[in-house]
Amino acid sequence: MPFAIDYLNDGRVLEWEATADGAVATERDDYTPRFYVAPRAPDVEIDFTRLRTVYDRHPDVVATDIVARRPGFRRDDEDVLAVDVAHIDRVTSLARQARQLSEYPVGDLACFNVDLSREFRYCLENNVDPTPASDLSTLRLDVPITETTGDAYTELSVAGETITGPPADILTTVQAALNDHDPDVLVCSTSEIIPTLYGMATTAGVDDFSLSRYTGVDFQQLASRSTYASYGRVGHSPARYNVPGRVIIDRSNTFFFGETNIDGVLDLVTRSRKPIQETAWASIGNILTAIQVCEAHKRGVLVPWHSWRHEKYKSIGVLHDADRGGFIFAPEVGLHENVHELDFSSLYPNIICTRNVSPDVIRCECHRDREDVPGLGYSICDERGYLVDVLQPIIDARDEIKAAIRREQRRDEPDEERLDELEGRSGALKWILVACFGYQGFNNAKYGRIECHEAINAFAREILLTAKKRLEAGGWRVVHGIVDSIWVTPDPDVDERQRENLEELATEITEAVDIRLEYEAHYDWVTFVPQRESDAGALTKYFGKVAGADEFKVRGIEARQRSTPRFIEDVQRECLDRLDATQSPEAVIGCLERAISNLHAGEVAVEQLLERNRVSKPLDGYTQNTQNVAALKRARDQDLTVHPGQDIEYVVVDDEKSSRDRVALAHEGVETYDPSYYETQLVRAVESVLSPLGWDRTDIRRELAETRELDLTAFTAVPNE
Repeated sequence: MPFAIDYLNDGRVLEWEATADGAVATERDDYTPRFYVAPRAPDVEIDFTRLRTVYDRHPDVVATDIVARRPGFRRDDEDVLAVDVAHIDRVTSLARQARQLSEYPVGDLACFNVDLSREFRYCLENNVDPTPASDLSTLRLDVPITETTGDAYTELSVAGETITGPPADILTTVQAALNDHDPDVLVCSTSEIIPTLYGMATTAGVDDFSLSRYTGVDFQQLASRSTYASYGRVGHSPARYNVPGRVIIDRSNTFFFGETNIDGVLDLVTRSRKPIQETAWASIGNILTAIQVCEAHKRGVLVPWHSWRHEKYKSIGVLHDADRGGFIFAPEVGLHENVHELDFSSLYPNIICTRNVSPDVIRCECHRDREDVPGLGYSICDERGYLVDVLQPIIDARDEIKAAIRREQRRDEPDEERLDELEGRSGALKWILVACFGYQGFNNAKYGRIECHEAINAFAREILLTAKKRLEAGGWRVVHGIVDSIWVTPDPDVDERQRENLEELATEITEAVDIRLEYEAHYDWVTFVPQRESDAGALTKYFGKVAGADEFKVRGIEARQRSTPRFIEDVQRECLDRLDATQSPEAVIGCLERAISNLHAGEVAVEQLLERNRVSKPLDGYTQNTQNVAALKRARDQDLTVHPGQDIEYVVVDDEKSSRDRVALAHEGVETYDPSYYETQLVRAVESVLSPLGWDRTDIRRELAETRELDLTAFTAVPNE
């Protein structure tokens, strides 16, 4: 089974298979990518004779054919035009010409199987499983940020060993490592290492340098860098490169490899038929789409190029009822003792599978008089939807993996390597299940449908309300609930002898709603944090002490935020320990006071104060002199390029300034910082801990002032002798 697929410029394809003796290439010169042209709607009649004749004369078309395929899940087999193309790079342009070459109106024709990624297309069309048959060897190449702006490196890390010197020495070391390790996978800190090394070789006159396993082809650029916006958040996509015979993993542009591990990536390779390189750079939605495309392909359904699904008519009342999210029970701000958390297992994916919510069966014509979706009146066909076949194997697999993790953890001597593998696979599948619900409402989803999104929310609201009512009837009080989780405490108005066992209640609710309600955790106490400028509870900010364990569950506060400096996080966690031990706000203030004292005494390491923030726009796009702007100006002065969507790390050295001297970049090695600025951040973090108890910043500052005043009085008040 090939682990990598390479397209050569002359149309040939190389399949690379990992063996015990190294990678072996199989060359194919008979592969031709294919796309399809079909009527956009089933009631449109198309005579493909003229269009086929024009395509047959095109120099980039190898062959055409009339074949039977399904242009959609709700359509039967129809005659469509299949176009075999000489080279992968010509598929999109030839598909665009279908509308220009046909006498039919633009709205009557549609193209399919056009925008599939290169390696995935090959595997799909040739029924290839790209899961490696043997373990893959890897080699890491890393460059520090200070080396990322020039045309040549003076420092490079190869397999964890840093080398410095002129380009020729660095190239010699890299080539020697390649020869020694013969890696199947190159894990790079940035993909720009590849063209930079080749540029260095050209400049230095090193003719025999090559990262490639295939003579004559060094590397290929697959995509240029770009900036994008997703759900209001700016992201950066680096340029992507391909080296024949080797997988490239760019650690600055890999979600699954970063969030899980190689085992998680390989699990998704098997399910999506996207080889490792494409899986590594793919988004969650990209992988979910690939899994859906594989299911569609098995059913003979084509992949639409552009999504054109219209939304069926809804009355204003239905629109109002449908445009709602999941269940939310506003948290009761404050500290609650003896709290139990219950979670529905993979609620949204299980709703899809148990309620048969799928784009091809929602609001079907054959059951239009039924009202299967609570509150919305949508019908759902009895025929099994394709989305169920996509998700049920993933749900089952993750349940099995989680069970295997529990078994391994119960062993006297758990196999840590086995646990890492299982955790990686479980994590990868978790992300797919998390995204499957929202993706149904994504306007560019290949097979999504907004009615599915609405129906899932409607079922979820009903399920959580059912659980809430039954828990309350059993003698429990709900203190918070959101989407798929409920937190309860014993109802003080119910006699303990009449209170029902929580695990038995969970089993009863599971049977009632046909989705497992799991007992997640018991907490000695949980606090729900108010919003910054309101007394209302913040939905996703809380922390609690796990019963019988020396750990806290923390969500939403500074200790969980990626931009928080390590020192601030450590102090906040120390404050949680003090709160647990004393239940005293004053004791927490004591922790804060010691931290502030250390700050002003210069006893905090600068590395512990680094902030990491995402850049949202180019430097000239900012209108305010923020810390990010100061950091970007410093980066520009040092010829360091930071694109929108990338992170920048810095320490605040003088927050009173508005110039670039306000901050210092992480690599600059400064030894000073602004203690007043970090004191403010500490107070803010401690406010998150104490605000559920009724303390705000003013109260904290007052307590600090009084404590300092008492200390000063004690120091200066010397009795007369």
